Amino acid sequence: MKSAPNPELAAALRRRGFLGVAAGATAATLLGTTPAQATTRGKHGPIVPRGHLGIQLYTLRDQVQSVGFARVFEELAAYGYDQVEFAGYTQGSAGAITLKQLKRLLRDNGLRGIGSHVGYYSDDPKAYTFATNLTKVLDEAQALGLPHIGTASGPWRYGTTVDGWKRCAEDFNTYGAAAKARGMKFYQHNHAEEFSFATDRPDVRLYDVLLAETDPELVHLEMDIYWAYVAQHRFGRRADGTPAPFEPLDYVLADPDRYPLFHVKDGERDDTVPDGYRMVDVGDGDIDYVRFLGKVGRTPAGRRNHQWMVEHDNPANSLTTARRSARYLRTGRCGD
Repeated sequence: MKSAPNPELAAALRRRGFLGVAAGATAATLLGTTPAQATTRGKHGPIVPRGHLGIQLYTLRDQVQSVGFARVFEELAAYGYDQVEFAGYTQGSAGAITLKQLKRLLRDNGLRGIGSHVGYYSDDPKAYTFATNLTKVLDEAQALGLPHIGTASGPWRYGTTVDGWKRCAEDFNTYGAAAKARGMKFYQHNHAEEFSFATDRPDVRLYDVLLAETDPELVHLEMDIYWAYVAQHRFGRRADGTPAPFEPLDYVLADPDRYPLFHVKDGERDDTVPDGYRMVDVGDGDIDYVRFLGKVGRTPAGRRNHQWMVEHDNPANSLTTARRSARYLRTGRCGD
């Protein structure tokens, strides 16, 4: 039995510049069938363009907590990083720190604050989220001179239906408009579950609802490449078992201007685990970053308009991860 197509969503995606939604039970792909390919290493020189290499400070939260931002920034500068993305402006850092001091530390170490992750919503009206404290969130990002301000929270506030995600898209449009008025870009960072299917429309991938219902001038995306490939593994079939393969890179190539930021984390393929990958340092895994960054770099202004943030959720040694990942992305060579 075939699922009914969703012409309204497909038309919205075409207007946004995307390729549409696969609706047949036999059929075919959502956005292409190219699988993730094996990583090519060592012969390509720099993978990330000069001036565009960053790191999500969540990776280094243990170091920020133990030695503080100043020492961490010194290390990152020595490893060749250009910018950092915040996961809060204290992260339990050693000693109190103000935004003014934080901005000075960035400048003193030749680093740029490129963005920050803030919660989407909370039941606590005093919580530091977009929904509850939008003005404060934007004030602080602006005080640090951040060009981007976003959330790593998924659009789950109103449930897992198409209409629920449309309501979240309205919220995101509101935050995007407020950020744009301050000269910043609002963005959403994905995990794997955003690529799952709506509970009321099992033919519709929820990520496509977000893309179709948000204004591309107001709402941008930070693709976490690792989680997108995990999603390719986990959500390559609908609940009824029909194929629904997709290629994360195709989303970016369809509208590269919507993706100013990326999270670069790597994974070794392992079909024995639910995610299909085990997270490793960048360059040690099977995600083909030479191919991915190369194709994005060949889009109009591709080497100028995109920023690449190293991340590892639970590194064994966070400074080692930061150093090794930077080496790979700077030189194309793995190891120490």
